[in-house]
Amino acid sequence: MADKVQFEIVTPDKLLTAEEADMVVVPGDDGDFGVLPGHSPLLSSVRPGVIDVHEDGAVKTQYFIAGGFAEVDPEKCVVLADEAMAVSDLDKTAAQQRLEAAQAALVDAGDTDIAQKNAQAEVVRAEAMVAAAETLSA
Repeated sequence: MADKVQFEIVTPDKLLTAEEADMVVVPGDDGDFGVLPGHSPLLSSVRPGVIDVHEDGAVKTQYFIAGGFAEVDPEKCVVLADEAMAVSDLDKTAAQQRLEAAQAALVDAGDTDIAQKNAQAEVVRAEAMVAAAETLSA
């Protein structure tokens, strides 16, 4: 059995990262889950949040993800993301502006179910982005 897990994040635009890690912690829809080498096969939807990449007993890198899917097998974890970036690249002011715009869009969404659901989903993504950006100053 390998002592590392291959980890990738793929967005519609690019391959954001391809790296080896001791463990990857992914924000699944049913809760966070850790992926170690030899993990059982798994498919999961991913909620907006932060993916932690662990190396030598500590978090090496963090990635903000706006949602997507994760596919895990014993050797790798691949996250197909709607939107993703390194947490270190987040701009706290821009994240806050995105949240304010999303909240305004929710108020303006009207009575249609689709508009309400889309606006609410954007509020959740923006809130997660703000929370991730706030970890930079902590």
